[in-house]
Amino acid sequence: MYQLEQPIYFYILFAIPAVVVLFLLVLAWKKHTQKKFADKQLLKKLSPNQSVFKSILKVLVVCLAIACLSFAMVNPKIGTKLETVKREGVDVVFALDVSKSMLAEDIAPNRLEKSKQLVTQIINSLAGDRIGIIGYAGSAFPQVPITTDFSSTKLFLNGMNTDMVSSQGTAINEAIQMAETYYNDEEQTNRVLFIVSDGEDHEGNVAGIAEEAAQKGIKIYTIGVGTLQGGPIPIKRNGILQNYKRDQNNEQVITRLGEETLKEIAEEANGEYINGSSTKEVVDTVTAILNGMDKKEFEAKQFTDFKDQFQWFLGGALFLLLIDVLLLERKTAWVKRLNLFNEGAKEDK
Repeated sequence: MYQLEQPIYFYILFAIPAVVVLFLLVLAWKKHTQKKFADKQLLKKLSPNQSVFKSILKVLVVCLAIACLSFAMVNPKIGTKLETVKREGVDVVFALDVSKSMLAEDIAPNRLEKSKQLVTQIINSLAGDRIGIIGYAGSAFPQVPITTDFSSTKLFLNGMNTDMVSSQGTAINEAIQMAETYYNDEEQTNRVLFIVSDGEDHEGNVAGIAEEAAQKGIKIYTIGVGTLQGGPIPIKRNGILQNYKRDQNNEQVITRLGEETLKEIAEEANGEYINGSSTKEVVDTVTAILNGMDKKEFEAKQFTDFKDQFQWFLGGALFLLLIDVLLLERKTAWVKRLNLFNEGAKEDK
């Protein structure tokens, strides 16, 4: 397990392409300027020890030093002490809709990104609970098993997209059935499933599946993302809008929030429907729901001691900068022997 103390310093890595571009510009300028005074063959005779390889090597060393310096300032920490601690909480599973309709932009930035924001903020408000994530479209798939590792869960959550399932549709029933397998603690009395969806294009007897889940002690809360007015489904390539989705009659498809479906699911499973338009209201509502439940005590392993690792990267950066200072741009015996750019053959000509 690791932690990044100051991840904002990863922005220093953007200096690397800037250094490379600057080097190429200087190299081009040198060649252009040298042509004004002498031709290529004469320049080689006047400065036979000038090495292109050494120049490239120096830039490579500087880039590696910048990368090491960036990591040193980020200060990665590695967990060194794993302890078993007692926690109190409930088992919470999120079922996230990743069907194409979630790309609609009737709620900013789009339904899927809004859903991920909601789940992230809910996770941030949790304390001793265990969480899991399921994704679904035409079929359901496990994204994160039940765990107490909130950091990894949010990492996997942010990676979810509409291309994760090839078959389209909204198989909420499969997501509910898969959620039943997540609750692996028979003594846990409070099992909660949050379905985050626009509620459209659902398949199968969802109400019946929800009722069966309720009989197994699972409470289902639904969070509706989208608007009743709806919006078209954009088709983008590399972030650029190409078109909008159309049906078989070449009519533009308008996807709308299916509140009735989501309300029916929640009602059948002893939960409630929550409108997802306001992040703060959703988080407050979910927090109040979970705080009102009985917490079960369970044991979990977690790292309690983390050690700084910045010194290794800082040492590497200083070492590389020292090498850069000692490296000369003129040819040395070992570079001549390597002859990486076939410079020896060119000189003979």
